[in-house]
Amino acid sequence: MPTAVTPVRQLQPHAVHELTEAAHTLLSSAGPREDNLDWSRLIPRVPLAAASLSADVRHTCRPVDTAAGLFVVRGIPVDDEAIGPTPRHWSSAGRAGALYDVVLLLLSTVMGTPIAWEGQQDGRFVHNIVPSPGHEAEQTGASSTVLLSPHTEDAFHPGRAHLLVLGCLRNHDAVATTAASVREVRLDAADIALLSEPALPILPDDAYAEAQSYTGTPPAVPTLWHAPDGLTLRYDPAYTPLDRGSPEHRAAYARLTAELTRVSTAVSLTPGDVLVVDNDLVVHGRVPFRARYDGTDRWLKRASVRVPDRPGRPAAERDEHGYGQAAVEAYA
Repeated sequence: MPTAVTPVRQLQPHAVHELTEAAHTLLSSAGPREDNLDWSRLIPRVPLAAASLSADVRHTCRPVDTAAGLFVVRGIPVDDEAIGPTPRHWSSAGRAGALYDVVLLLLSTVMGTPIAWEGQQDGRFVHNIVPSPGHEAEQTGASSTVLLSPHTEDAFHPGRAHLLVLGCLRNHDAVATTAASVREVRLDAADIALLSEPALPILPDDAYAEAQSYTGTPPAVPTLWHAPDGLTLRYDPAYTPLDRGSPEHRAAYARLTAELTRVSTAVSLTPGDVLVVDNDLVVHGRVPFRARYDGTDRWLKRASVRVPDRPGRPAAERDEHGYGQAAVEAYA
């Protein structure tokens, strides 16, 4: 797999200091102990704190500005000992790494509006992504031994994020996140036209058990469409019933998949790195690895961000039922 140079935006020491100090201040407002960390009290204070951050931080968080559709923010310190062992399941993380939850919320708020899902990780605005026993072969962030297939985050839902934000706390094994931008593929006009028609649904993934039991008719959605600034996509082959498509559609989809594979790059995050992915341009995944479950495994934090008034998605998405799932905006 190619390892193209990923755009890096380096935070200067003074910007790191103000960001982490703001996070410490916010965290102290949520209570001193794990059992009384009150996120409902902390969340409303984040916008004011984010608004007070310097122009340097805001410039670092400017929109994606290359065809690659992603960038890495670098410079945030992580104390490997202080964060404690990698949890074996997202639900057992408690307050571990909570400072970095708040840092991610601050960065996400500068970029847009963080969202949570009622049906995923108890509606939290920052998720813990860790390998979990019994989930090794799933197509979710808890897997390990299988390739996590490239996909649009929450592709099944019309309210999916515009930006995916992944913060690395631990990655001793240099496990790579994969990424591929639709702006870098080569497809002929006929394939683009065919894949721009709503032919097949995208079903909810295994992280949304309640959505998978939804009884409404799955809506057919386009894979590609033209936004004002170029081609965009909505793609999740692991949860798209491709066998229901016409031979022509399957062939065009296969050619898109081959192109995304061709332009795919591997990004091995190091502690303190924050990967920002444009979810309308880039599909992401993860290479297989063998989890040890000894407290040293890969540990990421994940936030999802909507960008208010961002144009470009098909108007028909407004009529989709979203399989009964509701996205909650942090500051609504």
